[in-house]
Amino acid sequence: MAEKEVLLTPVGLQKLEDELDELKSVKRREVAERIKIAVSYGDISENSEYDEAKNEQAFIEGRIITLEKMLRNARIITEAEVDTGVVSIGATVTIRDLEFGDEMDYTIVGSAEADPADNKISNESPVGRALLGRGIGDKIKVNVPAGAIEYEILEIKK
Repeated sequence: MAEKEVLLTPVGLQKLEDELDELKSVKRREVAERIKIAVSYGDISENSEYDEAKNEQAFIEGRIITLEKMLRNARIITEAEVDTGVVSIGATVTIRDLEFGDEMDYTIVGSAEADPADNKISNESPVGRALLGRGIGDKIKVNVPAGAIEYEILEIKK
């Protein structure tokens, strides 16, 4: 089975590379040291420090594997690929909620770097999927758990 392509902006790529570097060069050493200290306490069968450190080690190793797989399958979306004529991955879109009049800016990114708190929404999310391929002035209807929301696309920029 082919591995899924991971779409990333250059910023998203750098963020994942930095996290991987931090895990490999800092976190691995820290947890290994904690395990070493916990083992020095003697009997590890009822040693909560040892158990906690081993659990953290397993989490770190799992995350390293996940990040390496994501980076291996990464396709970088450059600014040159962003078409401001239609919404595409890497574009920042200004939309207006047609019911309440609120305006929001969202950057459409791959699911690996989605961060709604930073207004980065995945191309696979309901809103992101509805926006892709649409142009300025288009109205879209998005079904969300709370019901249907209508938006109008006001601006598309890189």
